[in-house]
Amino acid sequence: MTAHGKRDVLDIGPGATLCRAKSGHTFRGMASFRRAATTEYSRAGRRKAMEFLRKNTAQVLWLLLALLGTATLCAGEPVEMLLWPGGAPGALGTEPKDQPKLIRYLPEEEKACGTALVILPGGGYGHLAMDHEGHQIARWCNQMGCAGFIVDYRHRNKGYGHPAPLQDAQRAIRTVRAHAQQWGIRADRIGVIGFSAGGHLASCTAVFFDEGRKDAEDPIERVSSRPDFAILCYPVIGFGEPYGHTGSQRNLLGPDATPERVAALATHRHVRSDSPPTFLWHTTEDAGVPVENSVHFYLALRAKGVPCELHVFEKGRHGLGLARGAGPAERWPELCQAWLQQHGLLQATP
Repeated sequence: MTAHGKRDVLDIGPGATLCRAKSGHTFRGMASFRRAATTEYSRAGRRKAMEFLRKNTAQVLWLLLALLGTATLCAGEPVEMLLWPGGAPGALGTEPKDQPKLIRYLPEEEKACGTALVILPGGGYGHLAMDHEGHQIARWCNQMGCAGFIVDYRHRNKGYGHPAPLQDAQRAIRTVRAHAQQWGIRADRIGVIGFSAGGHLASCTAVFFDEGRKDAEDPIERVSSRPDFAILCYPVIGFGEPYGHTGSQRNLLGPDATPERVAALATHRHVRSDSPPTFLWHTTEDAGVPVENSVHFYLALRAKGVPCELHVFEKGRHGLGLARGAGPAERWPELCQAWLQQHGLLQATP
């Protein structure tokens, strides 16, 4: 048993390390146990292994329990859970596509600052860019000491339009808030980050939120769906506008949506004075989702007195994710981290 930050780490072979919270127990001799137990054709080796087992029964039992899943996996390993264990509202069935999920990435305990980001990948409301706008972002969150929660939300190619994606995003925020203490998170430091159409969804959570229903039978539904801050990355915003993204609009609302229904989800028209502080970034070269989407949302935030920051880079295609190797645009994670620091969101708290 060796130290791993504030956890004890048990090495059970190459690429297989389990850890648990400090318990006061120490383990010694596991390497010699492994050598002894794997000396397959040596009677002396077998005797040595049996002797070790007799003298270290408790430690070996703990190892077996860990292998059965009762120990906690090391921080950074993703853990999936259903957003709606009893079935999502409006579900069309019980297949995996009908069961939105939350994928949890917790930071190392010694790095944890108590802040969480709910991550909404893009994909035009027709698929999800789960790698470069999901898992890579969760790992970046962990590097900053933040927890990352990827939302595998419903969309058109799963058979769903509005309001299913928003229901899933709001449920994700409530779920993280309801489990904040359990996951080492502050309930007032839960933000949302979204990319492209996921940026539209993130902007929806920043303008359409409620305090929860205190009389709800489900305790998750009793807490607020308001994000404490928002990060919008080359977001779709202007439904019904010349600079809008018609593919995302069509997938979310269908081909025959009325002008009123379209305007209802043009989120720059619905910014509130209590919308959360927001960081936005975009590129001028983005031909898929023009920069005007971010500019108009930024101006709407300014008009309502909401703290906000916008970065526009000249070069860069749409869908850059962390933008590594993309020229000046690759600075956005650094700029965003500075913004989070400025708002006190990366300060570790007791």
